Amino acid sequence: MEANLDFRKVKQLALSLQKLVKAGYQVSIVVGAGNIFRARMVKGMSIDRVAADHMGMIATTINALALQSMLEKLGQSAKVLSALPLSNIMEEFSYTRAMYHLSKKRVVIFAGGTGNPYFTTDTALVLRALEIGADKIYKATNVKGVYSADPEKNKKAKFYDKLSYQQALDQKLKVMDSTAFALANDNNLLLTVFKYSPANIVSVVKGEKLGTKVSNESS
Repeated sequence: MEANLDFRKVKQLALSLQKLVKAGYQVSIVVGAGNIFRARMVKGMSIDRVAADHMGMIATTINALALQSMLEKLGQSAKVLSALPLSNIMEEFSYTRAMYHLSKKRVVIFAGGTGNPYFTTDTALVLRALEIGADKIYKATNVKGVYSADPEKNKKAKFYDKLSYQQALDQKLKVMDSTAFALANDNNLLLTVFKYSPANIVSVVKGEKLGTKVSNESS
C-alpha cells in the first residue's frame, strides 16, 4: 500500500523553507490536505458537510506533522500550531505562540484550517497572516498565476502579472475563495499567486518576478 504523502516532495519543501529561514525571513505556512481528503470527495454521499469539513481539517494535521518532522530531521526547528485541540502531539494555535516561535527562527506550520467548517485553507491563510502581523501572503497553485479563465481549458486565457482586488472582483476572477478574498482586500494584504515548486517558493519570497501580484493598487 502506497502512502498518500510523497516524502521526497516533503523534503524538497522543507529544504526551501529552511533556506528562507537562513536568509533571515520569518517563515510560516498553512498546509492543506488535498492529497489525503477533500470535502468534495464525498459530495452526494451520505456524510454531511460539517463532518466532511472536520475530516479535512484533521487531515491537514497529518501533513503538518510530516513537514515538521522533515524540517527537524534537516536541523531546522519547527512548530505545528493547530486550530484543533491535539495537545498531546502539537500546540493549540494562538497568535502569541506563533509570534514567539517565529522570533526564535522556527518555521511555524498552521494546521487545522480555521478550526471551523465551511471555511477553506485560503481563509486560514489570510486569517493567520493578519493575526501574526504579516503584510505579504503567497498562495501556491498548479498554474502560473491568475488568468481570465482556466488556462487548462481555455488556451486563450489571459495571464495577469498584476491586479487590484477591485479589478479581480469586477472581472469575477477566481483568485481564492470569496471569504478569504474579501478579508485580504479589506485589510490591504499584498497577495502573490504563483505556480508551486520548491525553487519558486524561495524565489517569490525573495522578490523575483513570479506569478500574479494582487493588491489594493490599480495596475
